[in-house]
Parts: sequence; C-alpha cells; structure tokens
Amino acid sequence: MNLGAKFDNSYARLPAQLFTPLAPTPVAAPKLIRFNGDLARELGITTSDDAQLAQIFAGNVAPDGAAPLAQAYGGHQFGNWNPGLGDGRALLLGEVIDSHGQRRDIALKGSGRTPYSRSGDGRAALGPVLREYLVSEAMHAMGVPTTRALAAVLTGEQVWRETALPGAVLTRVAASHIRVGTFQLAAARGDLAGLKALADHVIARHYPDATGPEGLLAAITARQAELIAQWMALGFIHGVMNTDNMAVSGETIDYGPCAFMDLFDPLTVLSSIDHGGRYAWRNQPDIAVWNLAQLATALIPLMPDRDAAVESFTNIINGFAEHYLLAWRRRFGAKIGLAEPTEADQALMSRLLGLMAQDGADFTNAFAALAGDKAQDQFTDRAAFADWRRDWQARVPDPALMARANPQVIPRTHLIEAAISAAIAGDLAPFHAMLEVVTDPFAPLTGARAPYARPPAEDERVLRTFCGT
Repeated sequence: MNLGAKFDNSYARLPAQLFTPLAPTPVAAPKLIRFNGDLARELGITTSDDAQLAQIFAGNVAPDGAAPLAQAYGGHQFGNWNPGLGDGRALLLGEVIDSHGQRRDIALKGSGRTPYSRSGDGRAALGPVLREYLVSEAMHAMGVPTTRALAAVLTGEQVWRETALPGAVLTRVAASHIRVGTFQLAAARGDLAGLKALADHVIARHYPDATGPEGLLAAITARQAELIAQWMALGFIHGVMNTDNMAVSGETIDYGPCAFMDLFDPLTVLSSIDHGGRYAWRNQPDIAVWNLAQLATALIPLMPDRDAAVESFTNIINGFAEHYLLAWRRRFGAKIGLAEPTEADQALMSRLLGLMAQDGADFTNAFAALAGDKAQDQFTDRAAFADWRRDWQARVPDPALMARANPQVIPRTHLIEAAISAAIAGDLAPFHAMLEVVTDPFAPLTGARAPYARPPAEDERVLRTFCGT
C-alpha cells in the first residue's frame, strides 16, 4: 500500500546479525484512535484515509518500500547484564527522509512476537500506548529531544495483563532506535565487524563531524548531558534508564514507568520495579554516566591500543560532569529568568530547589508561578521564600524567558491514568482532550485548560507507575 513517504532502509543494510527480518502479525479489526497529521506531513506521508492508515499502522498491510525487522540488542537492566533482549514487541518498518532532510525511523510497538520476545506475547495494551502518545508528544512540545507518536490503533483483540485489556499498536518515529545496548551486544559477541559497521553507521547518521570511536563517544556524551539536564529541569523521571533504553541519538526513548513529579522530592521514585531507587530523579545524571561507561567499554575493541583507549575514554566520560553542569545551569537559569546565569547564580537556583523540597512544593506550578504576584502561595515557609525572592529580583529576571522555560501544564500521571481508565471503558474523549492541552504546554491557563495544572488531591495521587510490557 502506498503511504506516500519514500523509504530508504539503511539499517537493513547493516550486518545481518544486528537484526531479524520479520513481518508484523496481523490483528483482527484495526481501528484508528489518533493520527498525528503534522508529523505525517514532515515525513512525507500523503495517505489520509483512516481505514488505510489503521491497516498500515496495525501491521496488517506493509507500506510500499518498508523492510520490517526486529533489532537485536542487549543491555544492563538495573545494573545486571542481559544479552537476550532486542525488539520483543516492536518492529522497525523502515526509514524515511523527512522534509528537513533528516533520516527518521518509523516503527510499530505492539506488533506481535519476535525472536526476542522471550515469554512475552509481543503485544501492547491500550494504556501504555496512550501514555506514550501523551508523554512523548508533550515532551516534543516542551522542546525535549524525543521519539514521537505518529499513530495509535486499536487492534480489536484483547491482551492479558493480570486482566483482559484492549490491545493497541503505537507507531513511533525516532531519529533512530539504536541504543547503548545495541553496541553492547555486538561487543559481547566479539563481533568486531558488526561493531565497526554499527559505529560507522551511527557516525554517518547522527554525528558526521565525529572522528572514530573517540569522537563518537564524546559526541554522545555531550548530547546525553544536554538531554538529562532537560529532564531534570522539567521534573521528569524516566523510570527505567537501562542501557537498552538509552538512545545513542540523544533522544528520550522507551516511555514505560515514566512520570513527571508533582510534589518536589529529589528522591522521588515512581517505577514499580525500581525497588532500590536506582533511577530516582536525583540519580539520573549519575546513571547516564554509568550507561555511557558501558558504551565506552563496548567501543574499546575498535581501538588499536586498549590501554590508551581506556585512558582516553575515561577522560571523555569524566567530561560529562562539566557538560551537564553547564546545561543544568542554563536550563534552571532560564526557569528563573536568567539568560546568562553565572556560577554564583547556581547557589540561587539551589536555594530555591531546597525551599521547594522542604515545603513539598509542586515542581511545575512553583516555577510557573514565579513570574506572577502569587508565587508565595506555593510555599509554606513564606518568610524564607521572601528572602530568596529579594535576592532573585536583584538579579533582574526576564519574565519572557521564564514563560518560555516553564510549562503551565505537564502530562500529570493521575490525569493520564484517568484518561486511560476512560479509554478502556470505551471513552477516548479524555485522551484527545488531554493531548490537545499538553501539546500546547506554555499557553495561558484559561478555560478548560486550568484543571490540567491542578496537582492531584490526596486520593488521586499515583505512587507507582508500570512498564506496561
């Protein structure tokens, strides 16, 4: 079927051991839930018939030029090495060149079993599909590098996740789906040819100015530092920062037990499987460093001198701290209206975060309120906040900069869960309404938008989030 977009599948030309060619498993009765028309136009997609789109993005019909495959990768999951991962419920349909000249992956999630499914059914329930659609598109609207949601389709079948649930398929668009774990698997197999081909491919695709493995590692390290600083500045918790969930492109990928904080606590952990708090909000920069060290280890076989490589790669990884600190200062500086924050301003930012943590202030609303005259209402220790405010105002903050850096709304977890519950019961209106709001996050809180900024009441709080696999 002609989708309109022209496929050019470079990943399918890599060594065969990096993937398995495989067609999606057809579903019973696909029905389109949502189609991202703006993104589709970027990708050159011209098909607009809902029935045809549902067939394509459910995996029942392959678009012309696609070369479906399941990618192979390993990964450290909560610090433990697992070589048997890969796309267990996803398929890369192929790649297109978008209207900006950028190569983009188009992939299905929930498209059926693959050789990497292990004991899974390869399917997705409706809830995780809607969650990823909402959160990834909100992240894009907030300027965070991320995979995108192109389409969501009901399958007309049920999946079993402790109970029977509606099945669905998400179509995900990415700069690429190559992960730290992709490199790790090739290195663990001793597959030098595959490892070199993969590194050359990533350099050509994402970092054309990089020279060799050292340049590649340095470029990925710098880009990850920027990304994690953006997460931190939005109160975003990925929830499962395993090495197979870190994209070497520098995009946010794999929205499983992710969440945005409501009440600010640096130790916040919401993922139901993160029992030790490994991926708490505060720990995300350190985990990024740990993951990058695993990438460095995987790249060492490509270097002519192992000892020299270890020294060079260690210096590159240690450079993450400076990249991150500068990015953190710039992101949080913008949130308090400072266009060129200095090292001295870092103490001002840290003082505010300390007050927010002490008072359990709502992370998003406290920053959004700073430009107004009721910011003190976000704090219980008003005297301490007044002291901070005097020092802050002496720096002459820029309200316009703050407005661009502080979203008025985020995809709050309790509202996502409410939209999912309604959708499972057959009402998709809350999902569509929420999507319209969170993809315009900096707009004023007027009319129907206002309730989306309200933190959860005590009985609405979500204390655990789930992968949904």
